[in-house]
Amino acid sequence: MNIFKTFVLMALLTGLLVAVGGVLGSTTGAAIMLIISLGINFVTYWFSDSIVLKSYNAREISREDSPQLYEIVEKLAANANLPMPRVYVINELIPNAFATGRNPDHAAVAVTTGLMNTLDYNEISGVLGHELAHVKHRDILIGTVAAAMAGVISMVADIVHWGAIFGTRSNDDRGGIIGFLATVILAPIAATLIQLAVSRSREYDADKTGGEICGNPTYLANALEKIERYARTSPPMPQAGTATAHMFIINPLENSKKTLKNLFSTHPDTEERISRLREQARDMRLLNNGQ
Repeated sequence: MNIFKTFVLMALLTGLLVAVGGVLGSTTGAAIMLIISLGINFVTYWFSDSIVLKSYNAREISREDSPQLYEIVEKLAANANLPMPRVYVINELIPNAFATGRNPDHAAVAVTTGLMNTLDYNEISGVLGHELAHVKHRDILIGTVAAAMAGVISMVADIVHWGAIFGTRSNDDRGGIIGFLATVILAPIAATLIQLAVSRSREYDADKTGGEICGNPTYLANALEKIERYARTSPPMPQAGTATAHMFIINPLENSKKTLKNLFSTHPDTEERISRLREQARDMRLLNNGQ
């Protein structure tokens, strides 16, 4: 299903860029945008993980750099029967983490220094179990493609917008009007596509599998509780963008206040996630006691 979603997103990206090219430059513009979109699709599929990691200034580490973190990832990857992913650290005080890559053989997990300093060993295991669950479910490709797609569409919308303002055409001209409408419509489409492609159910599934991978769902529940408390008193992560916010374990652009905006959040309610994890832990204990 995620492979199918990936191809759908790429097709939509191509169609939108060709449509914009047709509006701005007729047949020639559409042909140019088709060539550009094919190049973007290629880069997105093969290099989107590198682009995302670079955008957050993530630094790859080895066992020598951070023995405990590397050991946790190594142990969890073995539990999940996954290849050892690359491990990255982001120099950021706010605790958070994400996974990226086109498949389990080319996966990477990234954690902030804030997460390493705020959570204990078991809680870090819970968070990384969740991220490796995304790798195991092959969610990471659809996430990175969706992120890159949203960024490209937003960039094109900005170009159209400023072209309509400073271009030679007047606002009464068909191109100027269409350019303005494209700016208004394309950005919401990008955000909506991300929300459709990366559903909230995906997070619940990763929580459940992550609890199994780390051996105790309570580890992840406790971690989410701490990260949520931090979110209540901290501003959004400075370098985070709307195109990649859905990739993190908790949306780095939103606090925990229940607002109308959060109804359309890329992430489910944290309290509900914690409740489900604690219920999963109880079920696991009952099952173990019954054996």
